Amino acid sequence: MRVACAIALTDEQRRVLQRWARGRSTPVRLMQRAKIVLMAAEGTQNKDIAATLRLDGGLVGRWRRRFADKGLPGIEKDAPRSGRKPTRRAAVAAKILEMTTQHKPADATHWSTRTMAAAVGASRSMVHRVWQDSGLKPHLARTFKVSRDPHFAEKLVDVVGLYLNPPDHALVLCVDEKSQIQALDRRQPGLPMKRGRCGTMTHDYRRHGTTTLFAALEMAQGRLIGVCMPRHRHGHWLKFLRLIDRETPHDLDLHLIADNYATHKHPKVRAWIERHPRFHLHFTPTSSSWLNLVERWLRDLTQKRIRRGSFTSVQQLVDAILDYIRQHNANPRPFIWKAKAEDILAKVQRARAALHNAQSD
Repeated sequence: MRVACAIALTDEQRRVLQRWARGRSTPVRLMQRAKIVLMAAEGTQNKDIAATLRLDGGLVGRWRRRFADKGLPGIEKDAPRSGRKPTRRAAVAAKILEMTTQHKPADATHWSTRTMAAAVGASRSMVHRVWQDSGLKPHLARTFKVSRDPHFAEKLVDVVGLYLNPPDHALVLCVDEKSQIQALDRRQPGLPMKRGRCGTMTHDYRRHGTTTLFAALEMAQGRLIGVCMPRHRHGHWLKFLRLIDRETPHDLDLHLIADNYATHKHPKVRAWIERHPRFHLHFTPTSSSWLNLVERWLRDLTQKRIRRGSFTSVQQLVDAILDYIRQHNANPRPFIWKAKAEDILAKVQRARAALHNAQSD
């Protein structure tokens, strides 16, 4: 009787295989191979692996042997196959790359496989293979904004210094508002998730009003102070500052990291800060919301509790937000800032240089 080879994994191999098996952007073939190897390492027989993953038994045995012989590189890429070397592709690949990176179509903002194929006289599949091998994705674009704040460096060093070296006998709090949170009621109930199908929700909805969340994230322990108010004017901001004053130990100074919203700099707010000397406001540079860590927490709130929710009233939405805050504070986990100010400044300088060169061209 043939016996499948035993699989033993190092900690690094197991970590990589688990990442491949769970990765949302991992190719399906690589995800299947990673699951095969992980199950084989647990001592599962090939026939049981094949039944669990709904794969052919020969396929399972092949990738098990390939990993045993060559490790991770053996399953990451297919083995070279025999066959005629491509000649047509070699002739047009350079043209495809040049057109993709240096030119735009006359009637569009970016190339598609069809328009590029027509422009260079090749097939769509050939264009796709060239783009895939070169890591080009003309259909995708990422947003960015380089801050033009004349005091960018000073503000950056100030905020990052609070993260990496907070002052003694003080609390550092990242504060912000999440305004215009809509209480959306889906017009029909969504279908539940099941095997082979994701959950669904209707694209249309009824609006039942909005609320604004004021949030302050304590950097030391990760606890959050939050309250919902109907609007976000300076009067509401002052109410939130008074709440922070009540919810924090009175013998500690408070260093608040906030953005440049006009409400935070209102004359009445400045007068209140002067009357409460334990409050110290630190403003992030303009167009640098990523520097305020409460934004990271607000993103989690949106993704985990609001975006897929259905709310028949503003009060129901507020209750859901406050319940999320209570559950977070029951087991808070702080965000750890690791980036140094000089590394960020160097990256920003490179971005500014690239932007200047692009504008010059």
